[in-house]
Amino acid sequence: MSDLVIREVKPGVWTFSRPFLRAPFVPFGGRSTAIKLNDGSVWLVASTRADDETIAKINEIGPVKYIVSPDVEHHLSLKAYSDIYPEAKVIGVIGHELKVSPELKLSGQYGTDPEGTLYGYEDEISAVFFPAFANKDVAFFHKASKTLITADLIFNFPPKEAYSKSKEHATSWLPGHSKINPWTWVGRTFIGGLAKDVHANSGPAKVVASWDFDTIIMCHGDVIEGRGKEAWNSMWSKYLK
Repeated sequence: MSDLVIREVKPGVWTFSRPFLRAPFVPFGGRSTAIKLNDGSVWLVASTRADDETIAKINEIGPVKYIVSPDVEHHLSLKAYSDIYPEAKVIGVIGHELKVSPELKLSGQYGTDPEGTLYGYEDEISAVFFPAFANKDVAFFHKASKTLITADLIFNFPPKEAYSKSKEHATSWLPGHSKINPWTWVGRTFIGGLAKDVHANSGPAKVVASWDFDTIIMCHGDVIEGRGKEAWNSMWSKYLK
């Protein structure tokens, strides 16, 4: 049986969640996100593998126009998706030019392109780049669904949804693993290790806090529904002062 969990979190917003290990024994879970834009095309955060089940669902949603990587670490599936959807623009971040296949053409890179560069989806999806964050993350805001989409700017462990169809476990023997979430000092400390420069990360964190979202879809951990703004303000509290 497949371990992939496909869910329409909000109208026009789908997640593709599955098991993923780091280090290599810590359950993080992984997640891709597809959003149907107003013209019927698809904006895709490509973070999990491009298997047949995933591709079938994406094709059902619509033609892929954008393939996005929200930080420098989430690049392993970019070429696979680009090969399947060669007409799509691939948008990454600074540092991807050193990590992705030279055969993969990047149409844009946050942190490399001039500040304010537009890639075509900004009327529906706003973005802010965190240049001082360890993984060079971008936060995205889908205005119509009031949804924040991010990679490593927020975690919500244990990743129960990603492991809900797997024989593997969402929890770990590693002390504190299940407490890496927005409402604990463990979670805030974890983010602090990735966002060490409080001043430099404060600006983009406040931009995110100004957006009108109630849901957070991250790459690792359970989707936060209804309490999204509260979760962000908690995990990033010291950067919002």
